[in-house]
Amino acid sequence: MMERSEALARLAGVRSRGEVKRLGQEIQHDPHLRAALEAEAERRGVDPTLSGKRLVRALLDRAGGAQVRTNPIHIDEPFTCGHCGASVEPGGRPVRDHCPRCLRSLHVDKIPGDRAAGCGGLLDPTALELDHGAVVVRYRCRACGHETRTRAHPGDAVPPSLSIADLP
Repeated sequence: MMERSEALARLAGVRSRGEVKRLGQEIQHDPHLRAALEAEAERRGVDPTLSGKRLVRALLDRAGGAQVRTNPIHIDEPFTCGHCGASVEPGGRPVRDHCPRCLRSLHVDKIPGDRAAGCGGLLDPTALELDHGAVVVRYRCRACGHETRTRAHPGDAVPPSLSIADLP
């Protein structure tokens, strides 16, 4: 009989769709592996009578993880700059999420599962880059240290310490 830990290690080693298919075929021919994974399926509340490949896919449960958003959703709404006090209107497209006068922003982006998102700390500009012809501003949050980047708008005032002339 195959040990549960050995079966789970095999399951954890599955990375690609081809490996899912191979392990699914192996389950059909190895009753000990099938029994160990069926027991795990029952423990997790998964239907243990699924065919080999479907059982592997259900145990991996990657569908839920694929729906988690990892890139920030920038908020485009009017705000008052927390650094210089300027009143900033929404930018439309691209999103206006930073002050055009001092380039500072508030850390209010939303990423599910990111405990630092929306912390409200000031984002200080740390560097400028060129990315496909667009100027990109890199930021670091004063409160939580989170680093992010956003595109600069054509009318943004660039501080002398972050001159575009310094870019490669």
